[in-house]
Amino acid sequence: MKRLFKTLSASILALLLILCATACGTKKVDYVAQHKFDANSGRAYQEVESIKMFVDGDTTHFYVKDPINGSTTVKARYLAVNTPESTGKIEPYGKTASRFTKSKLENAASIIIESDTNKWETDSTGERVLSWIWYKTDANSEYRLLNLELLQEGLAIASATASNSYGDICMKALNQAQELKLHAFSGVADPEIYTGVPIELTLAELRSNLEFYSGCDVAFEGVVTRFYNNGVYVEDYDERTQTYYAMYVYYGYNASGYVMDILKVGNRVKIVGNLQYWEAGGTYQVTDIGYDVWNPDDPNNIQFISSGHQGAYKLTDADTFVNGVVRMSTFVDGEEEWVEHKYAKLVMNTSITMENLYVSKTYTTTNDESASKGAFTLTCKQGNVTVDIRTDVLYDADGNLVTADTYKGKTITVRGYVDYYDGDYQIKVLSVNDLIIQE
Repeated sequence: MKRLFKTLSASILALLLILCATACGTKKVDYVAQHKFDANSGRAYQEVESIKMFVDGDTTHFYVKDPINGSTTVKARYLAVNTPESTGKIEPYGKTASRFTKSKLENAASIIIESDTNKWETDSTGERVLSWIWYKTDANSEYRLLNLELLQEGLAIASATASNSYGDICMKALNQAQELKLHAFSGVADPEIYTGVPIELTLAELRSNLEFYSGCDVAFEGVVTRFYNNGVYVEDYDERTQTYYAMYVYYGYNASGYVMDILKVGNRVKIVGNLQYWEAGGTYQVTDIGYDVWNPDDPNNIQFISSGHQGAYKLTDADTFVNGVVRMSTFVDGEEEWVEHKYAKLVMNTSITMENLYVSKTYTTTNDESASKGAFTLTCKQGNVTVDIRTDVLYDADGNLVTADTYKGKTITVRGYVDYYDGDYQIKVLSVNDLIIQE
């Protein structure tokens, strides 16, 4: 109820600020409607075939027909804008910007990506194509420039805005958003960012009530079982349900040495961070963790508890993994109820072992254009139940790439982590040592 009151209060205040600006004589101009797409501008452009993935407010991955810089998959980084972060560190109005972008593009009748010049430029990573994003709401409408619209709505700050081809009108939209105090310029706290005391809970409670705690600062204990992609898996055992539960904790690219000393594999730790839904992966993760060396007693610090632990790698059969359920206490509309949860969903990110899996089918997960070229998926059978094993890029002891053919037609034991990909729960394998061919 307190969170609801806070959300309503912040939203009402933001609305009053906009109404006040309007009443005082500031009229909002729709610069987006004034700005037209010009196919004869000389700038490179191409119509999008489909959307691969929404990342955040200013980055989207598209599929195109004709390769751009050698690839038909384009990681488009929007020109002239920088929306607040919404994937790792959560910044005010980052989630709002991300939802805004998705809402405009997911139902668009047509999308065009356009370069700022007559060739396709990339950002500092060398992978993301700097792009203007145009979209049509329906077949008969004119194209609207999403980059400009983000600035106009106060959902982005400037990013070399004035120096681009559409710099003049982009700056007008940005200045107007600042004058009208829209979203990021409102001076109002983002109602989606929880600023209360971290909620102390167990991983079992967190896992069974993800939507309820989404956006909140949470604190829980667990054992660090594995590093993966600038984050760690943290796992703990629940006596009541006799089940292990886990969470992926993202520490990002700039974690301090103190954070990394605490987050060593085998350490039992206390995690304090913000629970967020990761749009691109369709899963939840904990972000915004840290350690203030000047204030070691800060309750928002992550904490070291003990060392010498290891992941459970609980032995699980395929039928339980695919069809099993766990009955748990869950909050529904604020009221506590006992409901059944899908087993794999509930134990997401836990370490797991599965034996006697027959590899019936293999395929390479990534193509030649991907940075993770060589990763693969094994479709396995245990009785009449099918389980997919999705790997990272694997190498043997001599540094040679291990391919899926190594396991085709074999019976294996797998050690990995419960993962979610493309609508299905799978087992994620990060090391060749965790795929064991049974004799």
